[in-house]
Amino acid sequence: MTPAAQSAKAEEICRLAPVVPVLVVEDATSAAPLARALVAGGLPALEVTLRTPAALDAIRAMAAVEGGVVGAGTLLTPADVKAAKAAGACFGVSPGATDGLLKACEDEGLPLLPGAATATEVMRLLERGYTVQKFFPAEASGGAPALAAIGAPIPQVRFCPTGGIGPANVGSYLKLANVLCVGGSWVAPKDRVTAGDWDAITALAREASSLRP
Repeated sequence: MTPAAQSAKAEEICRLAPVVPVLVVEDATSAAPLARALVAGGLPALEVTLRTPAALDAIRAMAAVEGGVVGAGTLLTPADVKAAKAAGACFGVSPGATDGLLKACEDEGLPLLPGAATATEVMRLLERGYTVQKFFPAEASGGAPALAAIGAPIPQVRFCPTGGIGPANVGSYLKLANVLCVGGSWVAPKDRVTAGDWDAITALAREASSLRP
């Protein structure tokens, strides 16, 4: 899968909703009801980070939820890419980008949102053909003003900024011309997931899905 084709698919996914939930799933048995709650609230694109032993099982469970589009986050190695694809991930997200990781996604046919934090990193990915990227860590890298500044000389790249984004600052990102959506964990608080309070998560998702510039 070419970088251009990956970016086209990534843009399609990013345009499904203004927020992509970034999920750290500790218990795979909560994965399907969590996915159903988020989809019911209008957030179909779901990023499950590969940070827990339950992550791949969570992806498998969420992949079976009607209306959900499940991806794997925190892809670091070619092995991560293969495991995520085998588990049913429809897209991948990485905090940065290495040649090995990019080649693995191209070889496996997994659309990737590759991470970039500087103009040079953005340009290197653009040179390879990636026109949709993840801006990470967003707040630590200068926030919305930094992303707006990058967009001035490189307007052809669109982003999903992630990292430190929540209800208080999400609007500053969504109003930018080079932002397709944002990634955020606030729509699935750990305490609500642990309690199985799916109605509360659906309500948070509904609020997030209504966000517009």
